[in-house]
Amino acid sequence: MSNKVSWKMRLAGFAAAKGIQAWMSTLRYRALWHDRAVDPCFTSDQPKIYVFWHEYILIPLHLRGHCNLAMLLSRHKDADILARVAHHVGFDCVRGSSNRGAAAALLEMKRLGQHKHLTITPDGPRGPRRKLAVGPVYLASKLGLPIVPLGFGYDRPWRMKSWDCFAVPRPFSQARGIVGAEIHIPPGIDRDELEVRRQHVEQQLTELTIEAEDWAASGAHREGEICEQPRSLAQQLSLPAESTRPSLRKSA
Repeated sequence: MSNKVSWKMRLAGFAAAKGIQAWMSTLRYRALWHDRAVDPCFTSDQPKIYVFWHEYILIPLHLRGHCNLAMLLSRHKDADILARVAHHVGFDCVRGSSNRGAAAALLEMKRLGQHKHLTITPDGPRGPRRKLAVGPVYLASKLGLPIVPLGFGYDRPWRMKSWDCFAVPRPFSQARGIVGAEIHIPPGIDRDELEVRRQHVEQQLTELTIEAEDWAASGAHREGEICEQPRSLAQQLSLPAESTRPSLRKSA
């Protein structure tokens, strides 16, 4: 299978990335963190596996580019543009899914997980919606990496007629994120225990997502919330390691 990308795809990916950045920059972002130290903008000797539902993939793409993150995307043609967008906003990409290229993708994720954070939409690429595949739990067990669940929500988004009811935020609306505690998966667990852990991660991710959606819809302020903004590559490179954090301020 050729890895060459046509000039048309490169151009389409660049245009899509710029369009998404312009659209998403109109939103007002606030987040709650169980532990601020898990933010991938901070330098860390411990890579992590970040999981979030596929329908909200635009939020991390917009806010956390150039943060030493590798994203798992399917080999389906409908993910080609998304892969180019991820590349342009500062993510590495691994292509593969349970149906196509699973073994190669797993090996690449294992390799990258030695020195990069991993991001996975565990209900992609074809669903069912908000049903967590076992892949990230298996990886966490094999690599000894913690899973960090990310719940996202918009205020009254438009919904596409896709398998995941993909969320398209209204311009100038509210976006919210709630970042849960690290979930540690023991090494060497059997299939039954793997399923128990999978269900636990799915439940945590679903609860955080529903909470973020309700928060976005309410427009309320919450104690400890942080106003989030994306960081450019130039900003990342211009700061010393101990200062590599996102542009943020406490909400009034």
